[in-house]
Amino acid sequence: MRIYLDTIGCRLNQSEIEAIGGQFRAGGHELVPAAGDADLAVINTCAVTTDAASESRKLIRRVQREGAGEVIATGCWATLNPTEAAALPGVHRVVPNSQKEFLVPDLLGIPQEIFDLEPVARQPLPGTRLRTRAFIKVQDGCDNRCTFCITTIARGAGHSRPEAAIFADIHAALSGGAQEIVLTGVHLGSWGQDFAPGQHLSHLVAGILRETDVPRLRLSSLEPWDLDEDFFSLWAANPRLCPHLHLPLQSGCDATLRRMARKTTQASFRRLAAAARAARPNIALTTDLIAGFPGETESEFAATSEFVAGMAFADAHIFTYSERPGTAAATMPHPVPHPARRERHARLRAIVDESAARYRQRFIGATLDVLWESARELGPDGWKMGGMAENGLRVHATAPRDLWKEITSVRVSADVNGLLMGVISDE
Repeated sequence: MRIYLDTIGCRLNQSEIEAIGGQFRAGGHELVPAAGDADLAVINTCAVTTDAASESRKLIRRVQREGAGEVIATGCWATLNPTEAAALPGVHRVVPNSQKEFLVPDLLGIPQEIFDLEPVARQPLPGTRLRTRAFIKVQDGCDNRCTFCITTIARGAGHSRPEAAIFADIHAALSGGAQEIVLTGVHLGSWGQDFAPGQHLSHLVAGILRETDVPRLRLSSLEPWDLDEDFFSLWAANPRLCPHLHLPLQSGCDATLRRMARKTTQASFRRLAAAARAARPNIALTTDLIAGFPGETESEFAATSEFVAGMAFADAHIFTYSERPGTAAATMPHPVPHPARRERHARLRAIVDESAARYRQRFIGATLDVLWESARELGPDGWKMGGMAENGLRVHATAPRDLWKEITSVRVSADVNGLLMGVISDE
């Protein structure tokens, strides 16, 4: 069969769709870059926001219009709305998250054990999903009960993957050409807590750096309450560990955080950020923020704005609050009017854009190591390269040859519209 795979949403979704692709390859089937060339399409959906749910439906409809023979819908939106997903044109089967790892074995009639015994190189997906980094799923589900979050309902209770399975995935990704490994999970920082007392994500990270030759290791989103100051000692001894931490804040007001059921405060978050910056002074700290959460008054929003400005984030994902049926927040009193939500989103965006620009300015004249993710030939001027530095900043430069999938040093010369421009170093 010819298989088309696509996904939207988080890095965990990307990790899962890459793993599904590896299983199809191991089963002797071909992955194709276009839905119109496929006998079967598998779409991994998202439900984190109403926009993500809408995009999931649009994606399924698009691949059907483009001529995919049959469509399998999986992921969070399909799990939460199986009847609606099954009613979409072309959908042959709906596979909930709880059965996603068995999607390919069940479809092909091949025992799961065969895939475990005969791993293949974890190559990037063809077409637009071609990547230079591999997202490795180390954990799924979440035991937190943040009042705005639908993902906990869609993904279920938290559970960790064994180290052996994670190492096998990493070795497969490296053999497939990945230059950077990104560890992902719904609640990444909880890894190991269901194994034995005292197990912590730091043990997994140290083990990966010790047991593999991964050029770069990056961590995805980490809840602030899962970390302590000792965690940051990992960066002092491991230059391959990317100096970038994404610590979701959601609100900078303690009262709002309590309504969100977030296990952090202004004071604890500030201490954590200070510890990270003490360990790696130029570390990029990024975050998530929600504008217009139910009950958020003007004074609460002012507290968030002041706190966010003081934290000097390198960047942030800012979400306009949207009600998700089934969550506690959806029924809270005093919803913020939609125009106010959008206006607060814009104000937070302006604050973060300013701090992000200041962070980028630190690196003008400095040398960064960049993993090149795209290349476009310019003729006599060489190749126009685009990539990501170890701290997560986007960098563009011109090179005498195609450097795609390589890590090279770049001397940064300017900041143009939020992208750093550089010169390939001769060092």
